[in-house]
Amino acid sequence: MSVRVGFIGAGGIANAHMNMLQAIEDVQIVAVTDVDRDRAESTAAKYLAKPYADYREMISSEHMDALYICVPPFAHECQELTAIEKGIHLFVEKPVARSLETAGRIRDAIEKNKIISAVGYHWRYLTTTDRAMQILSGRTIGMVQGYWMGGMPCVSWWRNMNESGGQMVDQTTHIFDLARYLCGEIDEVFALYSRRDLDDRSDIYDVGTASLKFKSGAVGCISNTCMLSLPYTVGLDIIAKDLVLEIHGDLKVIEPGHTEVFTSGANSMLAENRAFIDAIRLGNTDNIRSTYSDAMKTLAVTLACNESAETGMPVGVKSL
Repeated sequence: MSVRVGFIGAGGIANAHMNMLQAIEDVQIVAVTDVDRDRAESTAAKYLAKPYADYREMISSEHMDALYICVPPFAHECQELTAIEKGIHLFVEKPVARSLETAGRIRDAIEKNKIISAVGYHWRYLTTTDRAMQILSGRTIGMVQGYWMGGMPCVSWWRNMNESGGQMVDQTTHIFDLARYLCGEIDEVFALYSRRDLDDRSDIYDVGTASLKFKSGAVGCISNTCMLSLPYTVGLDIIAKDLVLEIHGDLKVIEPGHTEVFTSGANSMLAENRAFIDAIRLGNTDNIRSTYSDAMKTLAVTLACNESAETGMPVGVKSL
């Protein structure tokens, strides 16, 4: 039988997931809702699904095995909780919420109702990430350096701190998550943000950097900017004794007298979608690399960065 899937949100990231689901056997997109009704209707028509103007009506009317929630950080309200009440499994795009309070309520409901969950941290599914994990096994990590250096997305909510959480929370979350995945948990952060070239339409920060203290004793720094009108660099560098790993999609392994580059041949977004769908079919979540509960820990780190930048003090990451 087909896995029946619905979507809340019909923007760019939602359509990317829909395209991936088309490549997985026996998956049917049955319903789509979006705050932009025209977009919901056009997207639904493309996938022979039913459009809805309201997610509550969609959840109550449709039989769905899974629901993809692809909305901005501030827009997470009761969508997840409404779906959980009907026993619908959840794929939630990152970041999972704008606050730990909202995320905590959803996490608790997921665990209480035994809902299968996955979150869109697709960097975890790169074959180069797998290789980096293998190379790092048994090594003592000393330092981590991360980057998200690019431009400003062309959506109005992204320019508002209350709606997006800023670049650390919404974009650079991928780099924080990869650092957690490969290097372990982060205990404390100290962040500095600044506004250098912004107009009155935005109250986010266009440059920022965060120093990190890992539970292992390793230290790190993750920086971002949205000042650029050109792509510059996005990735994570990990330093151990006589070893540097540069993970920027491809993986560069630098050792004394030897440098090797590995390309990522697999589609990481397809892999994360397949892991979620297979978990629903088989009842086995072993191949899901980012659950809702785990993704909430990444949110806690990036929110701690925001707090540190606001207070000017180091901030301990909340234990979840």
